[in-house]
Amino acid sequence: MIAAAVLAFLAFVGGLTWRRLQDRRRERGYFAQIRERDERLKLALWASGEQFWDYDLERRVLRRTRADEQAGLTTDLGVQTLVDANLQIHPDDLPRAIASLRRHLRGETPLYVSEHRVRETDGKWVWMRARGRVVERDGTGRALRVAGTARDITANRSAERDRRIAGQVLDSMMEAVAVFDREFRFVSVNPAFTRMTGYSDAEVIGRPTRLLDSDQHDPAFYQHVRAELRRNGRWSGEIWQQRKNGDEFLCWFQGSEVLDAGGQHGHYVAVLGDITDQKRAEQELRYLANYDTLTSLPNRALLSERLSRAIVKARRGNTRIAMLFLDLDRFKDINDSLGHAAGDRILRAAAHRLQHAVGPTHTVARLGGDEFTVLLENLESIEHAEQVARDVLASFEAPLDIDQRHDVVISPSIGISLYPDHALVPTDLLKHADTAMYQAKAAGRRTFMRYTEAMDVEIRGRATISAALRGVLDRNELRLVFQPKLSLDHSRITGVEALLRWTSPELGAISPAQFIPLAEESGLILDIGEWALREACSVLKGWRMKGLDQLTMAVNVSSLQLLRGNLPKQVARALVESGVPPEMLQLELTESVIMANAGQTSATLDALRSLGVGLAIDDFGTGYSSLAYLKRLPIHTLKIDKEFIGDLTRDADDEAITTTVIAMAHSLGLTVIAEGVETEAQMQFLRGRGCDEIQGYWLARPLEAASCLSFIRAWTPHSVPVGSGTVDTV
Repeated sequence: MIAAAVLAFLAFVGGLTWRRLQDRRRERGYFAQIRERDERLKLALWASGEQFWDYDLERRVLRRTRADEQAGLTTDLGVQTLVDANLQIHPDDLPRAIASLRRHLRGETPLYVSEHRVRETDGKWVWMRARGRVVERDGTGRALRVAGTARDITANRSAERDRRIAGQVLDSMMEAVAVFDREFRFVSVNPAFTRMTGYSDAEVIGRPTRLLDSDQHDPAFYQHVRAELRRNGRWSGEIWQQRKNGDEFLCWFQGSEVLDAGGQHGHYVAVLGDITDQKRAEQELRYLANYDTLTSLPNRALLSERLSRAIVKARRGNTRIAMLFLDLDRFKDINDSLGHAAGDRILRAAAHRLQHAVGPTHTVARLGGDEFTVLLENLESIEHAEQVARDVLASFEAPLDIDQRHDVVISPSIGISLYPDHALVPTDLLKHADTAMYQAKAAGRRTFMRYTEAMDVEIRGRATISAALRGVLDRNELRLVFQPKLSLDHSRITGVEALLRWTSPELGAISPAQFIPLAEESGLILDIGEWALREACSVLKGWRMKGLDQLTMAVNVSSLQLLRGNLPKQVARALVESGVPPEMLQLELTESVIMANAGQTSATLDALRSLGVGLAIDDFGTGYSSLAYLKRLPIHTLKIDKEFIGDLTRDADDEAITTTVIAMAHSLGLTVIAEGVETEAQMQFLRGRGCDEIQGYWLARPLEAASCLSFIRAWTPHSVPVGSGTVDTV
C-alpha cells in the first residue's frame, strides 16, 4: 500500500515537473519569438529609416520608436522610444494633418496619410510622411488608437523642389537644351529647343543628333565634335545647325557629359544659343567701322591699318610704296546743281571706275566727300606710280553713266607721295599726297603732281594768308577796283564791275584767287562781302553826284552770302544809305552759287528781285545748271565765261558754243555780257553775233575809282582802249 502510494506520488510529481518543463520550454520559445520579432522590427526600422508610431487618442500621447542611427549595424541594434504628450506640428501644416486624420477616423479613407513638418528635439523642423490606421476601437466602434510608420522626407522634398525649379528654369530658358545618350540620340529637349529648331520633343526623341547637322560644315567637323565629347566629356564653340524648315542658323554650342549615380558615363547635355543675329550685327558693325557705306570701299580707318602694314612690309623688304590722293574736280558744283542723290550716284560710279582702273590688287579707299586714295605696294619704280595716275585719268575720259537721263564727265586731280622718299609714317604720307593733289588742282586740274618739299612752302603761305585775312577789315587793307563794261550797240560805257583787291603791309599785294577762296572757307567772306557791297554803293553815289547817273554797278556775291547771310536786308540797307536807285545795282552770282540749295536760292533771288536790283549769272558755261530751271529764275543778265571767249576766231567749238549761248539768252529775254575780251577780233565776232555788252582788257583793265571815273568821262566811240594782254579778270 505504502509502496503504491509512493509510486503514485512520484508519478504525480514527475508529471508536474514534466508539465513545468514543457511550460518553461513554451515560455522560452514565446519570448524568443518576441525577441526575434523585436529584432526584426529593429532591423526593419533601421534598414528603412522609418519610425513606428502609436497614438493614443484618449490620452493624446504619441509613442515613437526608431532605430538608433548612431549604433550602426551591430549584434545589439538599439532603438529609441520617445513619448510625446505634445507633438509639435508646423502651424502651416497642422490643419491639413488634422483634416486627414479626421477623414480616416470617419472611415472615409482606408489609411491615414499626411506630409507635414515636425519639430525635432534639437528644435529643427523636418518633413515627415506619416502612414497608419486605427488599431483599436471600443465596444461602440470608437477609435482608441492609431498606429503606423513615418519617414523623414526632408531630403526628398528638397530634391523634388530642386528638380521642380530646374524644370521651370529649363522651360523658361531662351537657350535650347537637349539631352542625348552615348549614341548621340535625343533623350529630352526643352521648349526653347522647339522654338529654335522647329522640332517638337516627340519629333526628335530617339532620333540621332545629326538631324540638325548643316551643310555649312564638313561632316568631319561634326564627327570631331562628337569625338571630343566622348574623349574629354565637353566641347564648346560656334556651330552651324539646321532648322526643321531647312533654314540654317549659327549657334554657340556648349556640350558636357553627365555621369550617373555610380560615376559612370551617362548622358550628354547640350546648351545652344542662337547667335545668328548677333554675328550679323557684329559683321555689320565691323563693316561700318572699316568700309564706306556709299561706295563699299575701305574707309579711312581701314586704309590707315593697311597703310601701316604696307610700310612695315616695305621696310622689311626694302621696297617702295606709293600713295595716290584723288579729288574729283568741280564735284561740288555738280552736286549742287544735280542734287545730292545724283552726287551719290556719281561717287559710286567714280569709285567703280577707279577700282577698275587700278585693278583688284591695290587698295582703293574713300576718305570722305569726293576724296579717294589708292595704295600701291611693291612699286617697281617711281614711273610706275605715275603710269597708274595716267591710267586713272584716262579711265575718266569716258562719261560716268549715273542714270538714264544724265551722263556726267568728271575728272580727278591726283597727288602722289612715295615711301620712303617723302615720308616714313602713314600720316605724313597721306598729308604729302594731299598737298600734291592741291598743287595738281592749282595747275589746272585733270592732272597729277608728285610731292616735293617746295609744295609745303605754298601750304605754309596759305596758312599765313589765312591768318592775316582775319584782321583785314579792321586794318583797312581791302579796296575796290572797277572794270568798265561797253555796250556794243551804242558804243558807250554802261556800267562797271567792282572787284576786290588786298594789299598787306607784310605780305604785299595778294591775288584775289588766293585770298577769296580762303575767305569763303573761313566764313570771313560774309563780312567782306557786306563791306564790298556798301563800298561799291558809296562809290556809285559819288559818281552819280558828278553826273554819271546812268551808270550801273555790278557786285559779286558768294555762295555763303546767298545761303547763310541775310543778303536782301543787307542790299536794302546799302541802297538806303547810299541813295542809289535799285535798278542801278546789279548782283553777280555764279552758276554753282545759284544752283546750290535751289529752294533757298530761289526764295532769296525772289526777295532781291522784289527790291528792284538786277541779277546776273556770272561765268556761264562752267557749271551744270538746267536751262529749264534758269528760265524760272528772276535773272536779267547772262555773262559768258572768258574760257569760251579766249579762243574765239581760233576755235570753232568755242565759236559755236558762244553763238548758241547768245541766241539762247536772247530767246529768254536776257542781256548777254561777254567777259575776258582781249582783242578787237573777239569784239567784232561778238558784235556780229548780237552780244549786248563786253568787258575785258581790250576795253580797260580794272581801275582805281578815280582812274575809272576819268576813263568813263573821257570815253568816246573812237577812244583807244586802255590796256592789253592776257591777265585773267577776277
